[in-house]
Amino acid sequence: MGHIARNFFQNTLKRIKNLEIQGAEGVAIHSARALAYFVRHQKKDLSRKEFWHRVKNAERKLFNARPTEPATYNVLKFMLSGLSRKPAEDVVERVVERERIVLEHFEETTAKISEFGARKISNGMVVYTHCHSSAVMAILKKAKALKKKFRVNVTETRPHLQGRISARELNRHKIPVKYFIDSAGRQALKEADMMLIGADAVTSTGQAINKIGSEMFAEIAHLYDIPLYVCTDSWKYDPESVFGYELNVEKGKSTIFWRGKPKNVALNRHLFEKIDPDLISGIISELGIYPPGVFAEEMKRNYDWLFERRKK
Repeated sequence: MGHIARNFFQNTLKRIKNLEIQGAEGVAIHSARALAYFVRHQKKDLSRKEFWHRVKNAERKLFNARPTEPATYNVLKFMLSGLSRKPAEDVVERVVERERIVLEHFEETTAKISEFGARKISNGMVVYTHCHSSAVMAILKKAKALKKKFRVNVTETRPHLQGRISARELNRHKIPVKYFIDSAGRQALKEADMMLIGADAVTSTGQAINKIGSEMFAEIAHLYDIPLYVCTDSWKYDPESVFGYELNVEKGKSTIFWRGKPKNVALNRHLFEKIDPDLISGIISELGIYPPGVFAEEMKRNYDWLFERRKK
């Protein structure tokens, strides 16, 4: 592999690990691009065994860069499934084709999610969101395009302040937005008619995993009878959860929470948390709007088929 190709792959790994690449979908897309780039730039004279060993090692490095992202796991699995016995030139051709399918998949599903979600927004509504989700942003922009008049309340989302990304994006699209610090989240919700958030994963029990604070705000929304919709691509479903495996909830470095912390002060470094499915009114995906339990059952039944139909 050439110097430029190696640098591109290593730089993508570094950006994913350092959270410079944000969001489950963003990590999955960049991982797909990095893997395809890696495969295309392998030496032509490698044996099939050595070629495949290098490709699988690259896949492992990409997944381990953010091991709590099922969308990345699903994308990498999709790109390499059934290719281990193929000649190197066939692997390159298939991986490049599947990279194109992955990019088209996320583009198409974002459009479908935005259409389903925009139907839930009515004139005069206040929508609350936490963190930054490309699916939620797509829904809000679609509602704006449909001439609906509404406002969005956004919480800052410590420690990385992704709420500011959401607020800036909404402001650029001339969608009225009000920004709240996290500890004012109850006030943000009391004004709201609906809560929309994204998800990094959905489990076989219908739990959604999203940025820290999400379940706390989901409980407040439940207290005020505010419906909560989780907006996510179906490829964020965690297939390993069927077997009882649980994703490790990602933790951040101490310095992003408190630089110069006294030595003996303990620190909670969780960046994500699980949301009880009983708090979720529905999951909005490209498949439609389903209660979390129904969505999970659909994914358990159709998981392999969803991927197999696209590989052919």
